Amino acid sequence: MALEFDTSFDPAYGRAVAVAPDVLRITARNPSPFTFHGTNSYLVGRDVLAVIDPGPEDDAHLETLLTAIAGRPVSHIFVSHTHRDHSPLAARLKELTGAPTLAEGPHRPARALRIGEVNPLDASADLTFVPDIVLADDALTEGDGWAIRAVLTPGHTANHAVFALEGTGSLFSADHVMAWSTSIVAPPDGAMADYMSSLDKLLARDDRLLLPGHGGAVTAPQRFMRGLKTHRKMRERGILERIRAGDRTITEMVAAIYRDTDPRLHGAAGLSVLAHLEDLVARGLVVTEGDPAIDGVFAPAA
Repeated sequence: MALEFDTSFDPAYGRAVAVAPDVLRITARNPSPFTFHGTNSYLVGRDVLAVIDPGPEDDAHLETLLTAIAGRPVSHIFVSHTHRDHSPLAARLKELTGAPTLAEGPHRPARALRIGEVNPLDASADLTFVPDIVLADDALTEGDGWAIRAVLTPGHTANHAVFALEGTGSLFSADHVMAWSTSIVAPPDGAMADYMSSLDKLLARDDRLLLPGHGGAVTAPQRFMRGLKTHRKMRERGILERIRAGDRTITEMVAAIYRDTDPRLHGAAGLSVLAHLEDLVARGLVVTEGDPAIDGVFAPAA
């Protein structure tokens, strides 16, 4: 199943864009190799609104959100996960609107840090966010003319959730599924086995439109997610092939597998390879001394 990314996206900075009935998208001006053109926030509803992913701590983005809200009441603030490009503005928006925040939970790693390990992703985590309402899987929140169902999708982060707009076929897929790129799965914040399980969970649904945290919509979700799954399996096979060919370190594997990738992304690529290796070691296909580590030495299982 071929995976084709769509990078044709106009962020329309400073204004709201209608992307579905009673759904507006506002893109923060925080472009980077990891955020594409910036983080998408969404307003849901007509008279009383929900906000999904308020975004980074940014005065201009807050002003654009408030302009789009246009004085209407906000009843709920949903947060998909606690990376600094998604959750920090929730605090100020809550203060201004009085709306409670809803999320799976505060930030946490997918696994405990190992002895001597340093989490390279600490700087990207919003460690201050604690939701007012903790969302269980399949929790339904009803608003004024809309209902949003939480679907817990750990993988990119341990507390990642996506939000289905009931009765519409639309799902806010945050950073789990994006049209422009694959999601970063980087230990210890994320876990590849969790990501693949969450992808299967979304494949079992019948959503017709995915509205992601970065970039434009995914308009053929089933085909695209099958492509994502195939892509991850091909990456796994590529790592196994490199190990069987004699590569022993993640640095060697990244140099070969990601030779056509922007060098600024090689650090993230190394963490993605580590995520695959953690899964491969757990499944008995690769061996290493001790726990899998970014500076570890890997070999094919006997």
